[in-house]
Amino acid sequence: MEETTTSDKFEIKLPLFEGPFDLLLFFIERDELDIYDIPIAKITEDFLSYLNQLEELNVEVASEFILVAATLMRIKAKMLLPRPTLDEDGNEIDPRDELIRHLLEYKKYKSVIAELSEMEMNRLNQERRGNLMKEIRHLSESVNVEAELQDLDLYKMMRVFEKVVDRFEFEKNKPVHKVVQYPYTISGQKTYVLSRLGTSEKGRISFVEMIEENPEKTLVIYNFLAILELLQLMQITLHIGEGFNNFWIEKGSSEVLPAE
Repeated sequence: MEETTTSDKFEIKLPLFEGPFDLLLFFIERDELDIYDIPIAKITEDFLSYLNQLEELNVEVASEFILVAATLMRIKAKMLLPRPTLDEDGNEIDPRDELIRHLLEYKKYKSVIAELSEMEMNRLNQERRGNLMKEIRHLSESVNVEAELQDLDLYKMMRVFEKVVDRFEFEKNKPVHKVVQYPYTISGQKTYVLSRLGTSEKGRISFVEMIEENPEKTLVIYNFLAILELLQLMQITLHIGEGFNNFWIEKGSSEVLPAE
């Protein structure tokens, strides 16, 4: 009688990690290790054991995993050396500092990957705009124009016409602001006042006469400011004249020398 032996087949499945730092973070979280004080010997042993299992399963090991494995072994060797490495200030440099910095940075970016993936999926699920004919057909299906025309009567038309007329009147009577640039300057009016004094037979002019020549409000203000500046420069003198708020303007006793 033939005795048959049966052998059980075991299928081993290992979790595939996206990168070596992903694997290192898995070990740290699994064993609840302090990321700022990594037991480099244990991490190196776990890392190399994982790579050996991949090789036994004929899984091609990426070069980045091999590089990190070499880095872990180099850090482990440095920590066993009796002579520590010192910085410029004489402080001991921990060989694990660079590895810890890379792990923290990778952990920071990994924390937002899930959110970015969700945003990417939401964006892919959105329908692109730009199909004008499709939108027109959709609108025509949702709005029955012929049915609306059948319900149209004289009252509705008058209501629409009334709204259009009201809108037209509102737009027509809307206030319009216009900025007017006046052609007057204080310097120009100073020259004008001195010119009038030079051509006056009496040698003086009345402020009321200047207003009567051109009673424009803006021009009166410019003339008055020009008279005040000429008075300050002593190129004219003022005398109280007859009438309400009237005065005479005469040439001053001194002349202002031109600027060099």
